[in-house]
Amino acid sequence: MSQHIPSTLSDSSGAPQNLPRRGFLGQAGAGLAGLAATAAAPALLTALPAAAQGSATAEHAYDEHFRQRASALRTGLAKANAELPIPPHPTNGDEDRYPNRIGSDSRALPHNARGEVDPAAWKLATAAFASREPADFEKIPLGGTRKLLNPVGTLAVSLDGLNAGQFSLPPAPALASAARAGEAIELYWKSLLRDVPLSEYRDGTSHKDVLLAAEEISRAPDFHGPKINGRVTPQTLFRGAALYVDAKDPSGRTGRWVTPPGVVDGPVISQFFYRDVPFGPQSLSARIRGYAPASEFLTAYDEWLHVQNGNAPRGRITQDPTLRYIATGRDLAAYAHAPAAFTVIGNQLLSTPASTADPGYGGLYPGAQIPLAPNNPYLRSKTQGGASGTFGAAYFQSILSLAASLGIRINYYQKWYAQRVLRPEAFGGLVHHRLANGASDYPIHAALLDSQALERSRAKNGSFLLSQVYPEGAPIHSSYPGGAAIIGAVTATLLKAFYDESQPFPNPVQPDPADPTRLIPYQGPPLTLGGELNKLALNYGSGRCWAGIHWRSDAAASYAQGEALVISLLREQKASFREPFEGFSFTRFDGTRAVV
Repeated sequence: MSQHIPSTLSDSSGAPQNLPRRGFLGQAGAGLAGLAATAAAPALLTALPAAAQGSATAEHAYDEHFRQRASALRTGLAKANAELPIPPHPTNGDEDRYPNRIGSDSRALPHNARGEVDPAAWKLATAAFASREPADFEKIPLGGTRKLLNPVGTLAVSLDGLNAGQFSLPPAPALASAARAGEAIELYWKSLLRDVPLSEYRDGTSHKDVLLAAEEISRAPDFHGPKINGRVTPQTLFRGAALYVDAKDPSGRTGRWVTPPGVVDGPVISQFFYRDVPFGPQSLSARIRGYAPASEFLTAYDEWLHVQNGNAPRGRITQDPTLRYIATGRDLAAYAHAPAAFTVIGNQLLSTPASTADPGYGGLYPGAQIPLAPNNPYLRSKTQGGASGTFGAAYFQSILSLAASLGIRINYYQKWYAQRVLRPEAFGGLVHHRLANGASDYPIHAALLDSQALERSRAKNGSFLLSQVYPEGAPIHSSYPGGAAIIGAVTATLLKAFYDESQPFPNPVQPDPADPTRLIPYQGPPLTLGGELNKLALNYGSGRCWAGIHWRSDAAASYAQGEALVISLLREQKASFREPFEGFSFTRFDGTRAVV
């Protein structure tokens, strides 16, 4: 995503990617000058006072210069970040467009029988959003027992990278827009095809519903998923994309859609999800306990309204007792419900030597072939290696964990204080009232109202509500941008910076279409580490879409936003190092090369 920060980010020609050169230099000049001055670590460490050199006080003099270097660096980085302008935070305008707030997320507040938010409750909520005072949030009346998810937490000052309000993203599609209708058609088809094997999402499939879905989504207006020759194919159906702010538009309102490298190649699911993950003397199985097809929720209006009001759901998930590899959209939704180890699995598989004796306790590559990024300074050292302090696996993991937390701050800042976009489950309520109850004042685009996906969903579920995999529906914050997706984005982007993404992925596999409890070799075009990391990120966001709780654009905007956060973090990390280090580099989700 385009961002307004000083950077050495460049493509192969060396031109900054986030701003035109003139604007980049104009905004970043003072900050870059300060950053360059504070980053001169070797000079600060070697220029000891002459009187101290060779004397008993040399050690103390070094410590004093080390302290000064730390102070100068921290001050310089803070000053450079503070001098950056705040980017625009454009919205889709729905909150002001509809006096009854039908275009805004209001779940967990009290609603009337039609599902429209209580005006007094909404007034108190928006007063808290405006003041951002913790005490004002305590005045918001809730409709049930579920609480608002961490609105004040996102106001914490971030001590690493840029602050939450310094990141931009384009506005979400508006409620009545063709773009929203296209995404809704996709979600209704996903809800219908959750139990179709993912092996059917390939060119040459004979699965009738997959072919019908691809055909209808191809015709959907203003749809931005991956296409081949302008059409959605079974191979590209439901695969992810990324959404950047177009740097050519200073208003920040124009989005730029891209298909990340590798995400339409090979199986739908990243190879990282099909490997047992080593944890020293333990191993985390790649097989999951999935959800049974009976796990469909919020299609009865009374239960839907009960959950919209913030009450605990009455439905319960039925678990599939047989452990299996991720083989369907429902499986991916089940994984994405609470993936506690997501930020760990990639680093563990890449940093742990492979084990021929017991593959479940080893990583992807032999010990002598761990694919560290070519610019890792310890690849050139004759006497030293990286460790927990810098450039080792434990150091990498510390940055992965930090970035996930900071990513949520950035993401929730937009959810609570800028966007407040309607969740798909609430949108389904508007569709239901429009068609079942004649609510002609609910402005749903005709492309969805006339779609096969919607009619098939009604025939299956008995209502026009969008079925959900999770009985509670979505978390209690707005839809745009996607929280899971930004965690996926920072994870994949950091791993591309820490490891050699150009390496081929060894021994790729996929679930046996006849038996998802076992894996079989994948045969097809070669897969790369970078492409499978991109899939890793996009699979996490897509899993939440399969569940029915997110729009495509929610996830797509978060991928670019998370990438921008990583760039700001890596810039600061690079400035802090003592090792001779040329910088981090990786391929962005739009296919261009970043150098930090």
